[in-house]
Amino acid sequence: MVKKIIALDAMGGDHGPSVTVAAAKVALDRIPGIELVLVGDQAKLATEVRNNNLDQDGRIRIHHASEVVDMGDLPAIALKKKKDSSMRVAINLVKEGAVQACVSAGNTGALMATSKFVLKTIRGISRPAICTILPGIKGHTHMLDLGANPECTPEILAQFALMGSVLAQSVEGIENPSIGLLNIGSEDIKGNESIKRASQLIGASQLNYYGFVEGDDVFKGTVNVIVTDGFVGNVSLKTGEGLAALVSHVINSEFKRNWLTKLAGLCAMPVLQSVRRRLDPRRHNGASLLGLNGIVIKSHGSADVESFFHAIKIAAIEIENEVPQRISAKIENHLSRAEEEAVT
Repeated sequence: MVKKIIALDAMGGDHGPSVTVAAAKVALDRIPGIELVLVGDQAKLATEVRNNNLDQDGRIRIHHASEVVDMGDLPAIALKKKKDSSMRVAINLVKEGAVQACVSAGNTGALMATSKFVLKTIRGISRPAICTILPGIKGHTHMLDLGANPECTPEILAQFALMGSVLAQSVEGIENPSIGLLNIGSEDIKGNESIKRASQLIGASQLNYYGFVEGDDVFKGTVNVIVTDGFVGNVSLKTGEGLAALVSHVINSEFKRNWLTKLAGLCAMPVLQSVRRRLDPRRHNGASLLGLNGIVIKSHGSADVESFFHAIKIAAIEIENEVPQRISAKIENHLSRAEEEAVT
């Protein structure tokens, strides 16, 4: 069994140590072979560790950091002014090789900027991308980018396709993941020139390119990986989350309308609970910052204990499957082929 050592930005997110330490306890109970480093204020974390009966557990330790990146901090401020923040120190531990991954529910912009500055991108990757799993009719779909890069060149989108393919292959065990490029239509004539060029580049690669997909394909499970720029990806993600909240609200309202609908709701309770579990966003928490020389997982800032646990679980899976190393190897192979073709 591969030992998995993970640093937690224990001060990050809306709830800080009250959630991150409790989630650490759940992770230690559920994930075999992990060790956790809680990064943040020594005194506050020691109190939470005692409250969760973890003070005698040798699989967890505290690494002091004197500062915290606030959710409203600009990335430049976090990067230049808060060098001893729990976020920065946790990422430094990845860089130093003291841990194999970092998980943070902190400020997304600051996390991306700091991770890129400290860990650097894999050779051949221009920009890191945020990738997460979305539930669908046919299992689930990996989608990137979800907000890190609002504007992308065709070449960057092609890099996203490669990284998404490696992630799906490594984590899901899919031999040849299918790749779709998000567009306003599935026909070749649809889309702007940039998206058409990206389609040509992905199509000319050795990836299993399906072609253009549309917005309704995101939750159908049409392909294993959907590629888009960070602007469209983030809007799509938030739209999906909002729709899920709307459907849940409408169903609850309708079942509470009168005594008859309440009775019907009681009869339908097992099905409703199953649906709720299947679509529970907490089970899909944990977005990968792909393209870095190290593993960094972004949790929702408002994550509760169960949500943050799933982000830790994603980190453990990526360590087990050596995701950055596999992306690097795939990129090196791609660059070697391109150099050979240029010579001939």
